[in-house]
Amino acid sequence: MRLDPLSIPYRIAENSVRIGGAIVLAGVAGSGGSGGSFLQGAVIFVGLAAIGVALVAGWEVAYHRRFRYELTGDTFDIHSGVLSKRDREIPYHRIQNVDLRQNVIQRLLGIAEVRLETAGGGQTEAQLQYVNREEASRLQEEVPRRRGSDDSEDVDGQQQPAAASGRTLFAITPRELGILGIVSMDLRLVPLLLGALSIFGPTMIAEIVPDTEQLFLVGPIVGVGAIVATAVLSGIISVLRYYDFQLYRRGEEYRYERGLLQRFSGSIPVEKVQTLSIRENVLARWLGYASLTIETAGYSPEQGSGARSQAAIPIAERDRVLELARSIEPIEEFTFERPPKRARQRYAARYLLVVGVLVAGAYAITLHPDVAGPWYLTALLAVGVPIAAHLKWRHRGYYLGEEYVITRNGFWSQRITIVPAYRVQTVVSSRSIFQRRRRLASVVIDTAGSSSLRGDDAVAADIDDAVATELREAVGDRLQTALTTRRSETNEQSEPASA
Repeated sequence: MRLDPLSIPYRIAENSVRIGGAIVLAGVAGSGGSGGSFLQGAVIFVGLAAIGVALVAGWEVAYHRRFRYELTGDTFDIHSGVLSKRDREIPYHRIQNVDLRQNVIQRLLGIAEVRLETAGGGQTEAQLQYVNREEASRLQEEVPRRRGSDDSEDVDGQQQPAAASGRTLFAITPRELGILGIVSMDLRLVPLLLGALSIFGPTMIAEIVPDTEQLFLVGPIVGVGAIVATAVLSGIISVLRYYDFQLYRRGEEYRYERGLLQRFSGSIPVEKVQTLSIRENVLARWLGYASLTIETAGYSPEQGSGARSQAAIPIAERDRVLELARSIEPIEEFTFERPPKRARQRYAARYLLVVGVLVAGAYAITLHPDVAGPWYLTALLAVGVPIAAHLKWRHRGYYLGEEYVITRNGFWSQRITIVPAYRVQTVVSSRSIFQRRRRLASVVIDTAGSSSLRGDDAVAADIDDAVATELREAVGDRLQTALTTRRSETNEQSEPASA
């Protein structure tokens, strides 16, 4: 099977734009070095552009003629190469996801990009650029069926379209999409943004505002404006990204579709689910909303090698998010155990250090002869240190159940991580120098999911060191029990089949 014929003109246009900058530079250099008139320069530019487009067109025609793909009994075979031939055989059992992508132009042309993602891969295993939309949908259905993870059929024994045969779990509403745009800003960026403005802002503003007496009046206005602009931009991006988001269950996979300017369609195999994460920033929490992400092992084109995290619910009321989380993993009711109160002393010391750096930075700025102002007002931030320390302590905790470990961290952007016991890879307890002084420790529950590779594992942070040891041993015991139970269930299911 070949790529769609419309992929030839599209790839020619796409790649011509990419080399357009080099053509323009070459044209300008040619016109300047010729010493001739503007008309002569324009002729040289057009000639170079024509040669460039002709080379791209020839390459893309050859690429299309040499590219073949085939679904055999056990593998997805791809044959490609213009100057050198390359043959690939990808076993179906290695293919974790078949993702489809379409931008606006591709949707108008009726073509789509197909990406084959494999578990543990360092990059996208294979890309089909581009096939027609019907063929892309067929591949997204056929590969899971041959892998053995999709058993849904219609009454005639034929495969049905995913949306038709799948059970819808979630579809975003216009109201929820609007709320997503409001709460999408990562509020953890606010302190960083304000800190950067307090250090670098006065110098930049001093070059624009000649009256130095107005400097400390204009600064806060610029800071608020920067925060508002960041919030609006991130909100627009989130709305475009999750427009018409849908999640449905199809056989042994979760399927999702999303996007306005660029449409995404992908799958999440049920057996590859590593952890669930409920996320909510402070604004979403105040409104009673949260999001749910499903993390799996493997490669994600958006996050890099070994990382894959897909939104199961971009935004919904918190009770609805918990309901869907329990439909994916049957978690029990849970109540978090918070760190000991002495952990707040550690947080307060850390925040006081940050305030000291900001005060020193503000004072250093006033050493410039053209800058003056009440730099000491920055020290007022110390008033909020006890409050910040208490809020950080209050929004941390862990829960250990019979089959799940659940952790909670973060105030500005809170993350509740649900880890099934049978998905645990390693359990590590650690104590820094500062933790040892207060008899504290942290326990990291590592899985094969994306969080472990981003340094964002499930962590029971700053708990009593004796409790940390007990928790580490208890999670290890839960892991062994869960693995034994799952082996027994697998054997019981295989015995009737073999009989």
